[in-house]
Amino acid sequence: MTEQLRMMAVHAHPDDESSKGAATMAKYVSEGVDVLVATCTGGERGSILNPKLQGDPYIEEHIHEVRAKEMAEARDILGVKQEWLGYVDSGLPEGDPLPPLPEGCFALEDVEEAAGTLVKLIREFKPHVITTYDENGGYPHPDHIMTHKISMVAFEAAGDPERYPEAGEPWQPLKLYYNQGFNRQRTQALHDALIERGMESPYGEWLERWDDIGRDRNLTTFVPCADFFEIRDKALIAHATQIDPDGGWFRVPMDIQREVWPTEEYELAKSLVSVSLPEDDLFAGIRNN
Repeated sequence: MTEQLRMMAVHAHPDDESSKGAATMAKYVSEGVDVLVATCTGGERGSILNPKLQGDPYIEEHIHEVRAKEMAEARDILGVKQEWLGYVDSGLPEGDPLPPLPEGCFALEDVEEAAGTLVKLIREFKPHVITTYDENGGYPHPDHIMTHKISMVAFEAAGDPERYPEAGEPWQPLKLYYNQGFNRQRTQALHDALIERGMESPYGEWLERWDDIGRDRNLTTFVPCADFFEIRDKALIAHATQIDPDGGWFRVPMDIQREVWPTEEYELAKSLVSVSLPEDDLFAGIRNN
């Protein structure tokens, strides 16, 4: 393929791009791939998860602007482009019974209509590969599930001239992947490595509850990107309201991560090119076409 390769990562909130597939994106950027993050919502209803910033009245009052600034910093660290789809964060409902979702939020948008916004961006950017979430959202946040829904509709519709004719000239992406970085294989391998070295593992409770969580998926694609783990972590830390730099995300020493599990994982959900699984490249089958 002589034209520049392009990848679009569709995410629900600012910070998702840095916790899911960030090292992969940084790797591809370093190789000259054009990478665009499509962020569905502004994260307006996200809690301040970093205990060091909780109770800050400015942040609480201006959370939308603060998270947009964090996104800009993370985007620059990763070297990617980024666009907002412009929807409003749905929040994560809690309680029994669960409260209704707030009026006007992303998860209550009409799926076909919201997919049209993504179709327009796909037709403008013309990605060969799209990454998104599985039908469970990776975890059952209503915005993650909605992100999955619109991504699936948009992947099928973007190349169809009969659908969304107002959204620009048709463009058909060739492959669609689900982010599956939180998987049992990786978690078990890192847990075992820490225990073998006499270190405390943050994953013991996760592994005990894994069957209840029901997270096992078909991992098809393992992208080697260990050289970009530090960039991933810097991008994640840029989302200061969401990430405690002294928290659980960073408890596994970098040298152990690189040695034990040097990849990020994906599940190939749709492909219009021939593939041979497992893969080590999201563009496998595209580069040589």
